[in-house]
Amino acid sequence: MKKVELSIPEKDTKFDESIKTLRTNIQFSGADIRTVMITSSEPDEGKSEIAFHTAMAFAGLGKKVLLIDGDIHKSVLTTRYHLEREVDGLSQYLTGQKKAEDVIYQTNIENFDILFSGPYAPNPAELFENELMKRLLDQAEKEYDYVFLDTPPVGALIEGAIIAKYCDGVVLVIKSGAISYKKVQQVKRQIEKSGCRILGAVLNMVNSPKSGYSYNSYYGEY
Repeated sequence: MKKVELSIPEKDTKFDESIKTLRTNIQFSGADIRTVMITSSEPDEGKSEIAFHTAMAFAGLGKKVLLIDGDIHKSVLTTRYHLEREVDGLSQYLTGQKKAEDVIYQTNIENFDILFSGPYAPNPAELFENELMKRLLDQAEKEYDYVFLDTPPVGALIEGAIIAKYCDGVVLVIKSGAISYKKVQQVKRQIEKSGCRILGAVLNMVNSPKSGYSYNSYYGEY
């Protein structure tokens, strides 16, 4: 397996505790919840950061974890975690250019592997309907304790709803004060149509009146 070195910025205590709370809630959702999609209604709600740190938190428990960056439109993982070289990714696998073993990378975080999004593809919705996507996840479930998928925002692009049908559960990230109740309900209904269970939501970027910084919190099932 190829290897990649990630640079992980430090987070404050409140963030870490909130991620651990999210981890615990996912665990208590049931032993059958092993492939988890993390998404949002709109761009820039912080879903990718939540997905990355949640996956890392599970790896910290000694669980073997794979994070799949399914946001082929607008991936931020390669730049956010300071990758110093080009990597192959999901779009190349789904178009048949690469095999699964060529696009999954072992990271410098113990028990944590990652599959980057790869180069932009003009038809990601069609790619996710491909049998190769199902084959990838079926194999990943055999090799990993948990698989997390960071997907495009469900309220903006159809791909998230397509990916949801392959997953055991969905966590919806909501930026505090930015997304209307009506919009969240629309996204909720769209996910439910896929047949995937909504595990709960992360209320993200909540302003703390005491410290002035933003942090993340988890609240329960819909």
